[in-house]
Amino acid sequence: MADAIKPPSRNEILKTESPSLAGTIAATLDDVGAEKFSEDDNQFLKFHGIYQQDDRDKRRTGREYSVMVRTRQTGGVVPPEQYLVYDALATKLANGTLRLTTRQTFQFHGVVKGGLRKLIHSINESLSTTIATCGDVNRNVTAPPAPVGTTVHESLVADAFAVTRALIPVATSYHQIWIDGEKLEQDLSDLIAAAKSAGENPYPIPQGNPGPDGTVVDPLYGKTYLPRKFKIGFAVPPQNDTDIFTNDLGFVAVVENGALAGYNLLAGGGLGSTHGNTETFPRLASVIGFIPRDKVVEAAKAVLTLHRDFGDRTNRRHARLKYVLEEKGVEWFTQEVETRLGFSFAPARPAPFTFQGDQFGWHDQLDGKKYLTLFVETGRIKDVPGHALKTALREVVAQFHPYLYLTPSQNIILGDIDPGQREAVTELFKKHGVGVNENLSRTRGAGMACPALPTCGLALTEAERVFPKVIDEIEVLLAETGLASEEISVRMTGCPNGCARPYMGEIGFIGRAPNKYNLMLGGNHTSTRLNQVYRENVKLEDFATELRPVLARYKSERLVGEHFGDFAERVLLRERAAEIAVAG
Repeated sequence: MADAIKPPSRNEILKTESPSLAGTIAATLDDVGAEKFSEDDNQFLKFHGIYQQDDRDKRRTGREYSVMVRTRQTGGVVPPEQYLVYDALATKLANGTLRLTTRQTFQFHGVVKGGLRKLIHSINESLSTTIATCGDVNRNVTAPPAPVGTTVHESLVADAFAVTRALIPVATSYHQIWIDGEKLEQDLSDLIAAAKSAGENPYPIPQGNPGPDGTVVDPLYGKTYLPRKFKIGFAVPPQNDTDIFTNDLGFVAVVENGALAGYNLLAGGGLGSTHGNTETFPRLASVIGFIPRDKVVEAAKAVLTLHRDFGDRTNRRHARLKYVLEEKGVEWFTQEVETRLGFSFAPARPAPFTFQGDQFGWHDQLDGKKYLTLFVETGRIKDVPGHALKTALREVVAQFHPYLYLTPSQNIILGDIDPGQREAVTELFKKHGVGVNENLSRTRGAGMACPALPTCGLALTEAERVFPKVIDEIEVLLAETGLASEEISVRMTGCPNGCARPYMGEIGFIGRAPNKYNLMLGGNHTSTRLNQVYRENVKLEDFATELRPVLARYKSERLVGEHFGDFAERVLLRERAAEIAVAG
């Protein structure tokens, strides 16, 4: 008997019925009595860079709805004039904070419906956009953020922008809803004018021509776009700062004779999974082969359209590109992409990674200027008593005009600073209680956490709000065991969807239920290996109890130069596997 044909998911039906992605968003915006967007419109909103949320801390007394808005910042690049607009918008139209994401973008949280048009219109006027930063499309393209000033880095960033522009979808409803006819707030007009005078918008949104039935069908994505989200990253060895193997599509720079010769193409990475569902799992990207630099946009389109054509449109939890590679195989995938490209991949070339993460403090650019990598705990730019980071950044940017570069580890780089301004910049930060990482522990600097509660609807438990305390406890354990100078990457999420890439951490905490986490061990220093479950359902208050003997053993049993993740993989996880085998 033939297998029954599975029906498409609800999202696929919605996209088929409204390929403009408009839904009834505009009508809801105009309806002052509407408390929230419908569930169907909530799916369309994602394509516009918006997630509807509510404050889960207040659900007992009634739901309080707002939205999160995400910007597009290819490679994390943020001109100073644009940052000042964002700072003002966060204060005026959001909850007063800016959230750095693990994909080098900003998120505005706590935006109410009445201010949504104004916010998105102002973001576009400041020479950015929110289109396709969520939804079943290519998301923000990541790239190494440090402004080192080499020709290789400049060429790579140019390629990242070229890929971004080539993959932005045609969506006429975006202009109709958010841009046309909207007026700017008077107190933002000067900031907007300064941003416009500094350059042109690097994200021109293509406008398609309607077909005979009046419908605009995107020439790349088609009528129903992709089965799920699609993530692209660039990396330059030896630093794997973009966690390149976690992307649907990765471009690893191959440098020969000081020039960018091309890229090793990776495909099929992705971390999201669902507890108890064996059809879902994290997967690292496979190395496919080498392409010359001038083929990077063609390759991006070929891989994206393969996902479009072969991804699962019946089960969204099984719809990422990684499952296509896992089930059809790397050889099939390679042949299919080569057919679309019209040429064959060359063998991948040597391009090894040796470390991952940000290098904090002051550094030299090759052009003689300085840059400062600034730690932002859990990626949240805000003012708290004794640590007014948001105010400090605003004053530094307004006075010294550095370019800003967001890192995939949720930190921020201030670049292109004159050497003579270093002391003044440092003192201005200190004036607001913000140090430039002099006393930052290496483990705290390597930490990451997702927002989780109270706004994320997927969160099963806490992450961002408890993570600083978790690191405090781990720092105490490291001091107790004589490991205070070690760098151990610790990552935490409130659910298994992987937004802070917890499956790559040497220590990972993945939310499983209220106040319960899976303790993961065994990621490596180069972020090229997945960790594994070491203990399930560990309570937050028991983290130290579980980690104390683990760290003590690492201190006494490690090999010379062995990182914690490698020790955990070599010793602890093998012992755990043996225990499970004995238990049957």
